[in-house]
Amino acid sequence: MPIRVLMVCLGNICRSPLAEGILQNKIDPKICRVDSAGTANYHVGEAPDKRSIVTAKKHGIDISSQRCRQIQTSDFETFDFIYVMDKNNYKNVLAIAPNERAKSKVQLILNESNPGQNLEVPDPYYGELNGFEEVFKMLDDACNHIVQKINS
Repeated sequence: MPIRVLMVCLGNICRSPLAEGILQNKIDPKICRVDSAGTANYHVGEAPDKRSIVTAKKHGIDISSQRCRQIQTSDFETFDFIYVMDKNNYKNVLAIAPNERAKSKVQLILNESNPGQNLEVPDPYYGELNGFEEVFKMLDDACNHIVQKINS
């Protein structure tokens, strides 16, 4: 059975779709399945932000067919790892976790590349395209560490 990873941000249109696409691009789907979700329901059913799509495409990754969804309590049973982009996402995801085991699956994604530093992936939504590129670089580095962790 493949390891299942969920990437979570606020609206599931900027950071978590990028993280999903990056990790999917780096790992064999027989080993790991990846999905993404948002803590809020603002964009359910929508495609990722055009700037996320453009940034991913620049790096050879197509995320245009992804559709936004909101995280659900059932995700704690479905997924082995739940990576959140910032401390607010972390707090919001823990608030719906059904038990301590579920809570133990949740972590800040940048702790993979910067252990114990509790760094946040900034939300690029209100900025320019270069902010999406910076987010991509952070997530790409973190996903390299996740691949090493899963493959070891």
